[in-house]
Amino acid sequence: MSIKTLLITPPFTQLNTPYPATAYLKGFLDAQNLEVEQCDLSIELFNKVFTKDFISNAFNIAQQHNSFQFPKVYEQKQEYINKVERVIKFLQHHQVTEAYQILQEGFLPQSHRELPEDEELDWAFGALGIIDKAKHKATLFIEELGDFIKANVDEFFSFTKYAEHIATAASSFDEIDEYLGYETTIVEDQLLLLLANKIATHNPDLVCFTIPFPGNLFSALRCGQYLKKHHKNIKVAFGGGYCNTELLSLSDPRIFKYIDFITLNDGEGPLLKLTEFIAGKIEQQDLERTYLIENGKVVYQNKLPNTIYHHSNLPAPSYKGLLHNQYLSFLDVMNPMHRLWSDGKWNKLTVSHGCYWKQCSFCDVNLDYISKYQNTTAVDLVNKIEKIIAETGTYGFHFVDEAAPPKMLRALAEELIKRKVYISWWTNIRFEKTFTPELCELLSKSGCIAVTGGLEVASDRLLEKMKKGVDIAQVARVTKSFSNSNIMVHAYLMYGFPTETEQETIDALEIVRQLFESNCIQSAFWHQFTATAHSPIGKNPEEFGIKIIGPKFKGFAENDLFHEDPTGADHLKYSEGLKLALHNYLNGLGYDVPLSDWFDFDVKATEHPDGLIAFFLE
Repeated sequence: MSIKTLLITPPFTQLNTPYPATAYLKGFLDAQNLEVEQCDLSIELFNKVFTKDFISNAFNIAQQHNSFQFPKVYEQKQEYINKVERVIKFLQHHQVTEAYQILQEGFLPQSHRELPEDEELDWAFGALGIIDKAKHKATLFIEELGDFIKANVDEFFSFTKYAEHIATAASSFDEIDEYLGYETTIVEDQLLLLLANKIATHNPDLVCFTIPFPGNLFSALRCGQYLKKHHKNIKVAFGGGYCNTELLSLSDPRIFKYIDFITLNDGEGPLLKLTEFIAGKIEQQDLERTYLIENGKVVYQNKLPNTIYHHSNLPAPSYKGLLHNQYLSFLDVMNPMHRLWSDGKWNKLTVSHGCYWKQCSFCDVNLDYISKYQNTTAVDLVNKIEKIIAETGTYGFHFVDEAAPPKMLRALAEELIKRKVYISWWTNIRFEKTFTPELCELLSKSGCIAVTGGLEVASDRLLEKMKKGVDIAQVARVTKSFSNSNIMVHAYLMYGFPTETEQETIDALEIVRQLFESNCIQSAFWHQFTATAHSPIGKNPEEFGIKIIGPKFKGFAENDLFHEDPTGADHLKYSEGLKLALHNYLNGLGYDVPLSDWFDFDVKATEHPDGLIAFFLE
């Protein structure tokens, strides 16, 4: 007996490009000559929500409930209903004729999200940037409708996540289980209609949901709930990043009311064993890295040694079956680096599995997806690139590595140039000294347009404490080499690292200001440090001067931890000022503004000299 598998990405993930998990697994199962289909219910549901019929229904429900937050949207409801499908079509296909119409004064209604003045749009996009201007205006139109739906119709709704707050740090399954007992919302009803259609079309024996983030869990459970009620013969499995980080200590059996299996870490081996088990070819004890329910208790079935599929031996991802013409390019912010996450279609591929550095103390370095570093060859990578281009017709690639190794990137660039394979690509790196001006120039020649990397807290003391393996001087030189080669640089920034003082926070902001001013980086993002259960900090908090205070594990998820930092600053109060300063630097503004002006309370003066980064660059 052979079985048919259906791989599903549940709502919501990126809207401009497919999340790659199902494509990786489909490519693998295809190579095993198994019957497998895939679909992206995230983009399909989004496109069903933003239709005349759905938006009209949403306004009717708001009226029935007498719920009118964002009243200016409601007042212009007929305009939103009449124009929504035109706008979605434009965001999918970017026809210049549509762009001219969208930019006509008064063509689109406008509510609470403010459009920049025409001069600002000209400054951001140039006089010829018709498509970009229209894309920005169209994005705000859709965002206003999204705000209305979330406020008046379905509190769980959000563009790239759904019901995220009840799945984040969900040490107990209580709240999730409670909400699954409630009536479905109109968004969920539409999701289940799509699911029913997929089941009727493909008639699968096994349905597998990838759960990359907390914002995918609830919608996947809704789907599992539907399948258990209406298709009891179909087996349901979960896997993906959320499971691999949050559910490693799972003991609460209640999730198995909605699903049959949860697999951990790389999905290829466990999924192949699942198909064999369901087909009756192997016994339960032969399953690998798989949770299931037995006699009312959670059992972890993991036959050792595991079947290992090395990164170099895996086939190319297959994107067949995904509706490539349905993805949308949004333009909500004008910063060119931020656009890469929401604008344009990118094929996602991995240069190397895991992280070659795997020392950062804040990172989940003990987990397989970080710790098991595996490489392949440049020839193999370019073969996969060519296969994916032939399948998708897309020449943009996002290499989704934890940190792409410089040696492999050099080999990849040389192979692309040698074989005259012309792509645009970007990836995540460490700002290490191996990225010389010569290497950066080579990467640019091969099609590299951007890199992202962790600067974290721009303090040499803290960089050493977190074992980043870099210092500020090195970061300055490496980022400048990329920038000089016309490769955009985005820096991930962190505040609130254990024992970080007020002085270090202000000094870090000064370093960031100088890096922007010196054109070393063109984009950045601050986030507040959170300890995680599987990181060196989470496992040994006392070594880092903090105390873990919760949450108490209650049988379900365990990852994000709450902590006290008795020697550090009151980190939360710096949040708004740091983000305000960064917003200005992103737009080339505010370099001459005193750091203290970004905050509504007194802050220390920076101890760094004004020309520190310029000195490092010399």
